[in-house]
Amino acid sequence: MSDPVTTPGHAAHQKIDTSVPHSARIWNYWLGGKDNYPVDEEAGDAYTAVFPGIVTIARSSRAFLRRNITYLVAEAGVRQFLDIGTGLPTADNTHEVAQRIAPEARIVYVDNDPMVLAHARALLYSTPEGATAYIDSDVLDPDSVLRDAARTLDFDRPIALILSNILGHVAEYDQARSIVTRLMDALPTGSYLSVNDGSRGIDPEFDRAQDAYNESGAAPYVLRTVDQITAFFDGLELVEPGVVPVTRWRPEAGSAAPELIGEHGGLARKP
Repeated sequence: MSDPVTTPGHAAHQKIDTSVPHSARIWNYWLGGKDNYPVDEEAGDAYTAVFPGIVTIARSSRAFLRRNITYLVAEAGVRQFLDIGTGLPTADNTHEVAQRIAPEARIVYVDNDPMVLAHARALLYSTPEGATAYIDSDVLDPDSVLRDAARTLDFDRPIALILSNILGHVAEYDQARSIVTRLMDALPTGSYLSVNDGSRGIDPEFDRAQDAYNESGAAPYVLRTVDQITAFFDGLELVEPGVVPVTRWRPEAGSAAPELIGEHGGLARKP
């Protein structure tokens, strides 16, 4: 097994703040992970008291990502992945799913949280045939992300850009659109964009719970309409069934997840 490559950045020098809840740790808690603190559990429990369905959303989002990557490797033949907003490692991380099918797959993870960085160093190991690298950077600085990713990925060959529950952290919608455009413009023909985010207007309880969370002082996450999420794919060729609730995107046989959920996503190819 080869060690993950980590590029240094500001997060490496930050102290992990355990006095305020953090979205990545709360998400880890909802997924059943152990990489969180009492403050995160308290925030997570407060959220689920208002909207218990967030646990289903978190787990359905993870399953959507797994199915996306499986399609990309097994059917689309993609062997390179740029996963921005990695979050804390759990089961079925991008490189694990990809390299189970294609051991030679190369994956670059991007995050700017010091706790995620520490866990990436310890846990994100590649197969000998492939590569796994971690970039300490921010989605708000796409040029830096692209520059550092080029140390591991070949930008002359297709790359799948994974933006899973990260664009909601970009408060201004026009800025989020601009970031997606900048990143996809740098990728060659045959590359793919995978996006999933919390969707507004599907479940009023979800909308209220997220609005209350955003007002609590924690780092906000903006729910967007289905039309807004769909617009991230402008100029690309959507893979069937398009932008849908994540539970409806090529579900596995026998899935018990609800069909309608306040989390939408899709996958599209760059022509």
